[in-house]
Amino acid sequence: MSSDAREVMLRRAALELNDGDTINLGIGLPTKVLAHLPPSIRVCLHSENGVAGMGSPSDYTAADRNLIDAGGNYITTLTGASYFDSAVSFAIIRGGHLDLTMLGAFEVAKNGDLANWMIPGKFTPGTGGAMELAQKARRVVVLTTHVDKAGKPKLVEKCSLPLTAQRCVHRVITDLAVIDVSSRGFEIVELLAGASVEEVTAKTGAPLTIPRPPIIFN
Repeated sequence: MSSDAREVMLRRAALELNDGDTINLGIGLPTKVLAHLPPSIRVCLHSENGVAGMGSPSDYTAADRNLIDAGGNYITTLTGASYFDSAVSFAIIRGGHLDLTMLGAFEVAKNGDLANWMIPGKFTPGTGGAMELAQKARRVVVLTTHVDKAGKPKLVEKCSLPLTAQRCVHRVITDLAVIDVSSRGFEIVELLAGASVEEVTAKTGAPLTIPRPPIIFN
């Protein structure tokens, strides 16, 4: 994925965040979405390791070594931030108090199944909080490249990798398109700049429907 495509993708993903939302951003691309959030939109960023009200990532040289996110990265906190133990943190998730979680993916099936924690034969530290987040957040948005490094589709008929959660994904934002998961399967909502319906169709491993002419997001 080119740096230009990545920037367009992140800017589009930032539009999924609404003012006042309590959110959780998964490791990888999702953590970079906040940098594209308009100043007028304020959100409460939650981390599974017990922080709500995280700010921007901290530079290593200026970091408070006691402040990290669930991925072990140094963070800053906003005025009014709070700290709590894992029991409270996961009670927030399991209680359905997160408006949105944004996660990466290895595969997403047309029925909304998500596989994002393990590729058999490769090392993994475990599912972390992804299993809980995917099941309990009010809205689950996946942010990922449309195909993997080998060119294989990540949007598929049925996941072949171990599942994180079933029927949980509402929307997928890739470097090519914005695609919703509906009762009819995958639906193209928007095309990202430079992509075409033909390209998205060819790189998707499941049928696509186009309920209306897709918007072009630049």
